[in-house]
Amino acid sequence: MSEESLPAYIQHLQQNSSYPHVVAGVQLVQTHISFVLLAGDFVYKWKKPVNFGFLDFSTLEKRKYYCEQELILNRRLCPDLYLDVVTVNRDGSQYSLNGRGEVVEYGVKMARMPEDRMMSQVISAGQLDRGQIDRIIAVLVPFYQRADGTEAIGEFGCAASVAVNVLENFDQTESFVDQGALSRGQFLQIGDYARAFLQDEQRFERRRAAGKVRDCHGDLYSANICLTDPVHIFDCIEFNERFRYSDVAADVAFLAMDLDFHGFEGLSVYFIERFVEESADPGLMEMLDFYKCYRAMVRGKINLFTASDPAVDASVVARCKEQAARYFVLAQKYAMKAGG
Repeated sequence: MSEESLPAYIQHLQQNSSYPHVVAGVQLVQTHISFVLLAGDFVYKWKKPVNFGFLDFSTLEKRKYYCEQELILNRRLCPDLYLDVVTVNRDGSQYSLNGRGEVVEYGVKMARMPEDRMMSQVISAGQLDRGQIDRIIAVLVPFYQRADGTEAIGEFGCAASVAVNVLENFDQTESFVDQGALSRGQFLQIGDYARAFLQDEQRFERRRAAGKVRDCHGDLYSANICLTDPVHIFDCIEFNERFRYSDVAADVAFLAMDLDFHGFEGLSVYFIERFVEESADPGLMEMLDFYKCYRAMVRGKINLFTASDPAVDASVVARCKEQAARYFVLAQKYAMKAGG
């Protein structure tokens, strides 16, 4: 997106003088759903007016609601990080942050975290160790113990509900089969494994009966963890409850899969073994490879979606296709392991 095509309020917020605090240069980072502005000691996140079906930010009122939800839900793990819901106002032709006039957009104000402590950076530097995994576990175990686990939330852990999330991956990736990243053989083997696992409804009922279906994080992997002291686990799913209401096993399987993907298989095993011990949840092991396979499929799918976006450049396309292929290989590995 060129500078000229950015919304007027984002153009305004790229100026140092737009903020009530010291700013020496504003950095804009875009995702497919957000504008993120790094400004001094703070981060301002604004939702794009998009509707993808599973996510609907199409109206100002909806964006306000989901900003409020983002604040509430993420304060469960990061009360010091998620500071406030803010507005951009327009008075005539003038824009202002939390100012006078018509509200043209709602956003979330966050404290800025140190870049070098982001888990993805620590992984890239090869500096991840067991001590950091222990600190993540120390945050996660009490979080899941406190998380809501009502009967209504528990319904999302039954086999039929889980199948909605798992099987849509195959519907959404079928058109990409045999185009370089996902072979027909992989697609069929992973799909057959997932469907067979879902047939055993009692596995899922045991997890529900044990109270393991909770209001979780939903997006628990290294991109959303900062290894500060204490550890900050941020950016949970606020836009769709069916991605957040899940078995605890589905949540931690995402991080375990992510560690496998980055070549930290030993730390992945350590993470799960220590988590199971600290949370007294040996039943998690029965579900682990199934949910790791599901998470790897999701990440592969997202990379294919990005690679197929005509707005991204050739280097991004190549990188995303390469990563997608690696995720699908990993998903197949889990399916083969579980299948004996």
